[in-house]
Amino acid sequence: MTNLLEKIFIKDKKDRSAYGVLAGLVGIICNVFLFAGKLIIGLIINSSAVMTDSFNNLSDAASSVISLIGAKLAAKPADKEHPFGHGRYEYIVALIVSFIILEVGISCFKTSLEKIFHPEDLNISLIALIILIVSVFVKIWLSLFNRKLGKKIDSKVLLATARDAMGDVFVTSATIVSLLIYRFLGWNVDGYMGCLVAVMVFLAGISVTRDTIEPLLGEAVPEDLYKEICEKICSYEGIEGTHDLIVHSYGPTRRMASVHAEIKNTLSIETAHEIVDRIEQDVLRDLNIFLVIHMDPIDTDNEAVQNTRKIISDAVKEKDPSASIHDFRMVSGTDQINLIFDLVLPYSYKKEECRKFTDDLEGKLKKIDQRYNCVITVEHSYVN
Repeated sequence: MTNLLEKIFIKDKKDRSAYGVLAGLVGIICNVFLFAGKLIIGLIINSSAVMTDSFNNLSDAASSVISLIGAKLAAKPADKEHPFGHGRYEYIVALIVSFIILEVGISCFKTSLEKIFHPEDLNISLIALIILIVSVFVKIWLSLFNRKLGKKIDSKVLLATARDAMGDVFVTSATIVSLLIYRFLGWNVDGYMGCLVAVMVFLAGISVTRDTIEPLLGEAVPEDLYKEICEKICSYEGIEGTHDLIVHSYGPTRRMASVHAEIKNTLSIETAHEIVDRIEQDVLRDLNIFLVIHMDPIDTDNEAVQNTRKIISDAVKEKDPSASIHDFRMVSGTDQINLIFDLVLPYSYKKEECRKFTDDLEGKLKKIDQRYNCVITVEHSYVN
């Protein structure tokens, strides 16, 4: 069914907004149908769990409307006010959807709690159970449908919708169980099941909120992306290493990055610029990332510099294997040798711990040569 809908409605496979609109329309139709059916059943059999479940479907329909609008807004081209496009609308929309889910969970919990203290008889019918079972299968398909499209276009909104739909599968299943318990055992657990349903809905909202707020706050560079970019840069002749890679996301399809590239100081400025310029163009073409490279000239031919760098690097790794150095320079004088470098420490280090680390490192280096004077800049990695 998913492939058929995609074939009929998606004319351009690269058009992300078309996928978003398709998912939104399908979600609206399915959830409105489920809301109407469950609400009628809930009123007929006087079930809090069923009515709670129906309004959860109504919130899903509202979420689909918002997702549809968000897909259109995110597809707007770049303009002078937003040179990197409007892709972050997708994150904002996903956040709004998560708030709707949270509100539904809280409201349904209040209603179900009232049912626990004031239980009412339920009227069970075969048609009610059949419709609820059908809704479970509809939600399973809807979850798989949104997950497939979400992975295809890397959409947090659709992936969040898929998770929400799968949560609804468990919610409706719990409702069916409560009705069967009442039918065969005579135990009215409707209010308790309604509370359980509400808690599950609320937890789903929390999960979606957490996943969508991270890109808005600014995430660390994923390790696989970090390796991909750095390995590509280092594959060019003249590049000795990279550090301080930062990636900014302006939506799932638009990213900007900056990085420091270590280049042999024997290369002319023109040659180095030509290499860097070619890398930036190739990364944009191959990875769709707008990359800006800062050149750090390093001395690769001076044996004394390389030996000293290795001594410092080994000393740092001995204290903490997760620490590292970069941007190493050595300025030699008669009475003093300045060792200038950046020290990368984990975020877990507090200010005092960073100071102790550098003091211990300087003390160890002084034992090697009293002329060593360290000029250290402490920083943290941007990699997750």
